[in-house]
Amino acid sequence: MTSRKSVLGACAWHGAEMANSRRWIRTLEAADIAEIEAALRSAQAQGVPWQETTTENFPLDRLRARLDEIADELEEGCGMVKLRGLPVERYEPLALRQIWFGLGSHVGRPVYQNFRGELMREIKDEGADVGERYGQLKRDQESGGVFLSSYARTLSNGPLRFHTDRCDVVGLLCVRQADTGGRSLLCSSVAVHNEMLRRRPDLVDALFENVYRSRLGEEKGGEEKPYPLPIFGVREGKFTSHYSLTYIEAAQLRPEVPRLTAAQSEALALLTELAKELSFEMTLEPGDMQFLNNHVIYHARTPFTDDAAAGRNRLLYRIWLTMPNSRALPAGHEVLWRNIEAGVPRGGIAQADAD
Repeated sequence: MTSRKSVLGACAWHGAEMANSRRWIRTLEAADIAEIEAALRSAQAQGVPWQETTTENFPLDRLRARLDEIADELEEGCGMVKLRGLPVERYEPLALRQIWFGLGSHVGRPVYQNFRGELMREIKDEGADVGERYGQLKRDQESGGVFLSSYARTLSNGPLRFHTDRCDVVGLLCVRQADTGGRSLLCSSVAVHNEMLRRRPDLVDALFENVYRSRLGEEKGGEEKPYPLPIFGVREGKFTSHYSLTYIEAAQLRPEVPRLTAAQSEALALLTELAKELSFEMTLEPGDMQFLNNHVIYHARTPFTDDAAAGRNRLLYRIWLTMPNSRALPAGHEVLWRNIEAGVPRGGIAQADAD
């Protein structure tokens, strides 16, 4: 066992403290909204499609410093920000997409979310047949069941487990909330690392070792391309964690993939327990924008039920961002991120993966 130390800083928070903190919450002012709507009118007058919105054709001079501060909080602070107060009910869907994409482009740079080249994803109940439509991987006959793609895992009939996304920062804009449930669960992966180090230091090294994952549902033929990557990593004093139990379980079905060691299995079980213990729940209301640094935050969701007739059917718009102020990542992370140096474009799904 190597000698490891706790990772210190504002990113190592416990849910109980963050649930009552205002540090990570920002609110748009009337003048901010007026500037956003002026930028929207300008982009529309130029005939700019929402997916081609940039900082140049969607200028936000007043908000620029505030959005830069949000990017700094994501990387150097607690790792998450909720920006409230966008009057989503005012805008048609395409206009709302343009606003969200424009705001996101001032925080980071949007990257593709799958091999289809999707830059903005609707997060909603996709229906019971989503596994057949978007790809699924059957388990062996003894265990039964299926592993579903990321689209299929938006079904409302169960929770979404703690995980990270394949980008520096994930952004969610809430358009509509569900009738019941659908609460976000947020957890500091740094705090999980530190608490595991305190309780079971004998298990921590196992999560700094390679764990194989599947690319199921994200890339064409992804189930045939398992890759090794540690759960925990540190470079130049900065922590990173990339974790999704679904993709680890899917990889374990591949005969060529090394089995998890006993220590890794026990460490993953403890990680799951600690993420629940150290997390907090929050609800995204319509007009809330949530930004999460995937290197230091795990996120999950409780089950939800919709009532479309009452206009209570959950809808969020998701963007993935590569950040100009991102941290350097440890050697070996190229397998997922492609580039690992600080501040370079990375993450998302390379379109070459579709070849």
